[in-house]
Amino acid sequence: MALSNNASKTRLWFFFFLALSAAFVFQSCKKSRSDIGKLLFDETKNKVYKNIEAEAFAEAFKKRLAEKQSSLRNPKLIASFYESVDYEPVLINKHFPKQSLKVLADYLNKTEAHGLDPEIFKAKAFSDLLNKMYEKKGIRSTDEAYKAIADLEIMTANSLINYSNALQYGLISPRRIYAMYYTETKRPDSTSMSRIFKIDQLKSYLDSIQPKDPKYLSLQKALQNNIAAMGLTTGDTKRLLQVNMERLRWKNKYENENKYVVVNIPDFYLDVIDQGKSILRMKVCVGEGRDLKYTDKLEEYDENDLKKDRPFTRETPQLRSMIHSVQVNPVWNIPESIATNEITKYAAKDRYYLANNNIDVYKDGQLVQDPELINWSEGTPGKTYSFKQRPGDDNSLGKIKFLFNNESAVYLHDTPAQAAFKQPMRAVSHGCVRVEKPLELAYALFGNGDKYNTIKEDMKSDNPKARDIALNNKIPVYLTYFTAWADDNDQIQFRKDIYGLDVVLYSYMEKSK
Repeated sequence: MALSNNASKTRLWFFFFLALSAAFVFQSCKKSRSDIGKLLFDETKNKVYKNIEAEAFAEAFKKRLAEKQSSLRNPKLIASFYESVDYEPVLINKHFPKQSLKVLADYLNKTEAHGLDPEIFKAKAFSDLLNKMYEKKGIRSTDEAYKAIADLEIMTANSLINYSNALQYGLISPRRIYAMYYTETKRPDSTSMSRIFKIDQLKSYLDSIQPKDPKYLSLQKALQNNIAAMGLTTGDTKRLLQVNMERLRWKNKYENENKYVVVNIPDFYLDVIDQGKSILRMKVCVGEGRDLKYTDKLEEYDENDLKKDRPFTRETPQLRSMIHSVQVNPVWNIPESIATNEITKYAAKDRYYLANNNIDVYKDGQLVQDPELINWSEGTPGKTYSFKQRPGDDNSLGKIKFLFNNESAVYLHDTPAQAAFKQPMRAVSHGCVRVEKPLELAYALFGNGDKYNTIKEDMKSDNPKARDIALNNKIPVYLTYFTAWADDNDQIQFRKDIYGLDVVLYSYMEKSK
């Protein structure tokens, strides 16, 4: 049945209004663009900016951002943000009128105060472009303006993110460069980095992220005063200060810990910290390093192959864990590496070596009754047999070991080899940390009470037997690596880079430019 003329007209009008409504909705949903040209003209009086068209700039910005991807440290995050705002120059809109970008340029050009090269943040290029844009005749054509505005917006985002990350989290991720670094260390994520686009008061923000730790400020002051450590040139001292300031920027400390144990590996000392003060301090022996002559030339490290450091197998790792228990009169389960490289060789030379040192031999989990009959020169005895040293005065772990979970199977322990504590250089162990005053450490952890008294009596026993005793409250332990720091009198202490870890870190910092 054919429609009447009126019905046909009504239907046509319906579709016309539907299309009109759709167009209106589309236009209303589309984001309105800022008048970046007017903003820049008002600030600089450069008439070129009057010719800028918002849509044309958005296309130019999108293209320029794609071209600059390879030069950005966080390209996906930056590209994703600008796509989400339809390629609006958000940071210029916010901060160009207030000349806050000049404040940012000033901070970027002064990063040497933090031991960081300004070139890492492209400080000169940023300042040069910014100054050019503020000049009345700095930009001479519309095409040049599109490129300059896009470049300034991209550089602002990139430099501000990188600067914020470096000051708040450190320039380098330690877990990326060190094979034996197991301390949980917070790194910037997309949420923290995206906050820079929401900053309103740029100077207030830049002030807020400056490190304020007194230990950091002391190293910063020493760096600015251009001091020289004893036996080192000014340049070598500067490098020491730079890498240790970087370590202080790493977020690997737990603010709510009132009591903890800390070992500074290059210092060869352990401290028990309670309420910010050391209540017990003692010498320690740590693992051997690869560079005991302190030549700063690491045989197993290629600074041109920056994938990850390759440490000597006996180095004490950097870590954070929780001391959960002790074993009094411990049994030493001898690691395969020590069994292969030392124990079996000693046994081959002296048939009574194992008996004289209270070492039992096991094969397939069964005790070998007559280890003197084993031919230690055949095959791979370090892999075929396992070894355990019984409790006693000669046990390599002494009378007590302090246990905490970690990936390297290291712990703090007593030792019968007391002579090493008299040496200034105490990187002599296989990786574990030997403590000078084990009973005092047990008291600091357990306090006075039944458990401590049991530990004390068992360590004196003439008939030693292994006993595990748990801590009621686990206590954090840090194995750290600092070669420069401010002591309680605000004097800068320097130590030798026994593992060459300063060399590794400095190489990565240099490559960040």
